[in-house]
Amino acid sequence: MNGRHDEGPHEHDRGLSYDLPVLARRRMIRLMAGASLVPLVGCTTEEKTTASPSSSSSPSSSSSSTAGCAEIPEETAGPFPGDGSNGVNVLKESGVVRSDIRKSFGDSAGGTAEGVPLTMTLTVVDAASGCGTPKRGAAVYVWHCDREGAYSLYSDGVTEENYLRGVQETDEKGQVTFTSVFPGCYPGRWPHVHFEVYASLADATAATSITNTSQLAFPKDVCDAVYATDGYGDSVRNLSSLSLEDDGIFSDGHERQLAAMTGSAGDGYTATLTVPV
Repeated sequence: MNGRHDEGPHEHDRGLSYDLPVLARRRMIRLMAGASLVPLVGCTTEEKTTASPSSSSSPSSSSSSTAGCAEIPEETAGPFPGDGSNGVNVLKESGVVRSDIRKSFGDSAGGTAEGVPLTMTLTVVDAASGCGTPKRGAAVYVWHCDREGAYSLYSDGVTEENYLRGVQETDEKGQVTFTSVFPGCYPGRWPHVHFEVYASLADATAATSITNTSQLAFPKDVCDAVYATDGYGDSVRNLSSLSLEDDGIFSDGHERQLAAMTGSAGDGYTATLTVPV
């Protein structure tokens, strides 16, 4: 195992019991910030439904959406968001608006995250319209751990790096596409990508008025294929004791957060997800 994991459990290994207080604090900050902030109307991990955006099932009462289209489930940003809510704020740094997030930028160490290539396309749509209207001009901030399960800006050995973090403005189709690497699997959590949705790029780069916070999950067969390649040895062992059904975030329903995947471990994967807000 890499040396950064030998000194005891990392904060991101503490699981849901550590993540939930962070989420509670973030919500309190937003509530206290004033009525001008966009309210959080997504489902919490206790409230979210398991209906997919294309399902004909009725949405839960906690979702402000039409039948067949529920907002993306609201999830914790975890202890390493880098958005100013837990220490460092990368969103106000020049260079964070980018599509290729594999390299660090600015005055950081300049490292590059390695691993199986991953392209992620998120399509942000208006839930109130039945998911038929793209949200053009919104912004999406994504971040995830590297191949060894470490988060830039926070984890031992990569505190000077800011790779695997980036922001983009949605196009006329409501889409953003990021070039990255497939994340590793660390103890206690299913492989995932964090993301925050903002009403505009100006809001995102000012780190204010988050409208939705959620996570993208990866299918097991894809994880197995990726983790069989060089550099993901720890992930094989960590994934073996996990399942989507038992994960502290995805156990209450992951259908609307499970990415559709194409590609291969040799050539790289493309993940797509529709994000109703």
